[in-house]
Amino acid sequence: MAKNKFKTSDWGHIKNVFLDLDGTLLDLFFDNYFWHQFLPGEYSKKFNISYEEAYNQLQIKYKKKVGTIDWYCIDYWSKELRVDIASLKNKQKHRITVFPFVRQFLARLRKKNYKIFLITNAHPDVIEIKLKKTWLEREFDHIVSSHSFGTPKETTAFWERLSQEISYDPDETLFIDDSLGVLDKAYENKIRYILTTKKPDSSKPSRIKCDYPMISNFTEILPE
Repeated sequence: MAKNKFKTSDWGHIKNVFLDLDGTLLDLFFDNYFWHQFLPGEYSKKFNISYEEAYNQLQIKYKKKVGTIDWYCIDYWSKELRVDIASLKNKQKHRITVFPFVRQFLARLRKKNYKIFLITNAHPDVIEIKLKKTWLEREFDHIVSSHSFGTPKETTAFWERLSQEISYDPDETLFIDDSLGVLDKAYENKIRYILTTKKPDSSKPSRIKCDYPMISNFTEILPE
């Protein structure tokens, strides 16, 4: 059973909307493709090894950093792998796509005067690439990258720093994110309204079960 339930009538109690970027507003396919298909190819060419060997080496390196700020840090990976991650991401930016109805959802929030916050683990340079590519850079009242705090959204320390960075009442806040680990921390930190996406990566199957209510697209929760 979901930890909370969200009804469109709840919009009357909400003032702030916290939105994740990848897997929530943008299709996570780009990131999964980049790190697990495209980058192994570039790595294999740079170091003259097979694609399979490159893939396996990268998977080992990735697993060591899951859940840490380094996992999301392109500066770290550029140094660790000796490749220019930002440049490679920029070359593949044509694959970045906005989920259906995201623009309509943001426009409705703006019309209804909700405060819109982008709360993401993405590196600032990656945020810039993605927002410029998608023309979403002007949609937010405030953008918070966990890199400015030195700790990812999966930690209590992030939420403590966030409460110092921006003024918000957890009882009047809706948070939408695709990461269940992140949502667990938001729940622990008293965020009242929590939603997640049913299919963060369009190329993968939809989630079947989840501890939080799921949406297939943003038309399901448009404020009236």
